[in-house]
Amino acid sequence: MAKSKSVQYNGTGRRKTSVARVYLTPGTGLFEINGKSLEDYLPTEVQRMVVRAPFELTETLGTFDTKINVFGGGFTGQAGAMRHGISRALLEASADYRPTLKTAGFLTRDSRAKERKKYGLKGARRAPQFSKR
Repeated sequence: MAKSKSVQYNGTGRRKTSVARVYLTPGTGLFEINGKSLEDYLPTEVQRMVVRAPFELTETLGTFDTKINVFGGGFTGQAGAMRHGISRALLEASADYRPTLKTAGFLTRDSRAKERKKYGLKGARRAPQFSKR
């Protein structure tokens, strides 16, 4: 007896120290992030817009159910990681979305991260206050 395998598209997104594993299945547009809804998980509307942006850009909002496992970092980094993962999963669904997502910059991994503190300095680059005497 053969199992009927439902179609699922995967994508991994990263931003700062956050990693998001995204699973898209054809559906009605439900979001599940670490077992919670989008509105329950992300506190601000701006972050929710960041997560929805790839769907709005490719005009696929409401056509995929999205399940996301995300960890590390804060809410802003996690929202950016989710956007990156969703964009990669949409590419797996259809290669026709590539030019649209590429021009918006959603396929590029944002490599900016906090610079480490160096010894002899107060912060990453901040030197101790200079005094002549």
